[in-house]
Amino acid sequence: MKLIIKNSLITLSALLLIVSISSCTAVKNANNKQKGAVIGATGGAVLGAIIGNNVGKGGNGELGAVIGGVVGGGAGVLIGSKMDKQAQKIEEEIPGAQVERVDDAIVITFDENSGVFFDTAKYNVNAASQESLNKLTNVFREYPDTNILVVGHTDSVGSDEANMTLSKNRANAVTNYLIGKGLSASRFTTNWFGESQPMHDNSTAEGRAKNRRVNVAILPNEKMIEDAKTQSGEN
Repeated sequence: MKLIIKNSLITLSALLLIVSISSCTAVKNANNKQKGAVIGATGGAVLGAIIGNNVGKGGNGELGAVIGGVVGGGAGVLIGSKMDKQAQKIEEEIPGAQVERVDDAIVITFDENSGVFFDTAKYNVNAASQESLNKLTNVFREYPDTNILVVGHTDSVGSDEANMTLSKNRANAVTNYLIGKGLSASRFTTNWFGESQPMHDNSTAEGRAKNRRVNVAILPNEKMIEDAKTQSGEN
């Protein structure tokens, strides 16, 4: 599958990316108003790519992220090179996954085509999904200086309330599986949007299957950013 590279057409001041993930304690302590404010503020390319339509209007999830700007200059070039290599590695390891390079980040869409998928009303990580997630775990180990955002979605079958819970369970199931493979929990945060962010037509069986998805965004952490600035002479 060809790597999709998205060149943003928005001005730099509008390009807001998630560059570091807060501790689990801080996430749990965030109230709904705070969570909503963070989600609403994140109008940038990465969040838009992973939640689909109507950015900022859905989700009761625990975003708990620190918002920052795209890294520019020589540091940005170094970071971009590392993220390009990581994206290429994911493509090679998991054929069928949609892998996008969005500004400083990588966005992966997992659905029935990629081997990480969910049946209607289910959130268990099945055998096929485990195989793909094991490959992703190996890539994450190879590139440790990144933070990871996992976002769950559903199709339109069932009530809004049930689907919100289901999308939460899907995101947590993927996150917990990856953490169970030895990845640091501090790298992860999860969010969920129920049926509110469809990327495909829910009136068809094929569209509903694609909407039963989990997206993963991979972002440079503070160490990667600081190392890149040092290497480029910007520190």
